[in-house]
Amino acid sequence: MNFKIILSLFLLLFLMGCKQLEEPKKKIIKTEPKKKIIKTEPKKIKEKVDTKSLDEIEEDSSKYIYNRDYTNQGFALIYDEDLFKKKSISKKLDNRGLFIFHTKIRKNSFVKITNPENTKTIIAQVISNKAIFSNFYNSVITKRIVDELLLDENEPYVELSLISNESTFVAKKAKTFDEEKKVAQKAPVDGITIDNLGTEEKKELPKNTQSNFLYSIKIADFYYKDSAENMIQRIKDETKITNPVIKKLSQTKYRVLLGPFSDIKKIQESFDEIEKLNFENLKIIKDV
Repeated sequence: MNFKIILSLFLLLFLMGCKQLEEPKKKIIKTEPKKKIIKTEPKKIKEKVDTKSLDEIEEDSSKYIYNRDYTNQGFALIYDEDLFKKKSISKKLDNRGLFIFHTKIRKNSFVKITNPENTKTIIAQVISNKAIFSNFYNSVITKRIVDELLLDENEPYVELSLISNESTFVAKKAKTFDEEKKVAQKAPVDGITIDNLGTEEKKELPKNTQSNFLYSIKIADFYYKDSAENMIQRIKDETKITNPVIKKLSQTKYRVLLGPFSDIKKIQESFDEIEKLNFENLKIIKDV
């Protein structure tokens, strides 16, 4: 009797074990707890305030100037061998040619150079844009150019204008300049002639024996008077200059100036001082 009961229990346990083996194991899937979504207000983007002057906004950001309406007024540095020896100019320039150094105009470009005192004009070629010289000067010119324009060597103020590559002059005269480079090495100054702006005969104008030297340094133009006043304060705080002025040109244009100056040495000293502020658009303008 006991044997039958034991056998029955054994079979029952055996059958139960087999059933458990047949049932597949349930996969346990781990689930990450849901992240709470916290609503936040979008970040406020600070508006950029344009503190640039009119000149800085209008200035071409490229290394060299390509704007064919580009003009610049300022003092030119007259080349001299002594200046090269003293390292005031880093490159040599043939004084017999119609060539200039300019740091912002591409090499081999052509410029029109005008003497505002007598309106005489000549065409010259930028022979190098890598020459190093004082930023006070807008270019380095040859004595040949000085003679052609009847410039006062004590006041070599000129206006430069970039000439378009598509102009009639460039198409006709570029070859002439290349030939003159070779001729200038052997010929004296008087032996070189070039038709620059037409067929009219040159009218010899006497050089100025005495000029009314009066120039100012233009720092920048501003839309608002407050901006101009802030610039005045910065100049006083960061330089030794104590007399910058504001000139109102219109309701929305205020010009910050230094001067006027009646001596080229004084204007150069002020120019060198203001240049410490790293302004890129300093200009020397003639007061009328």
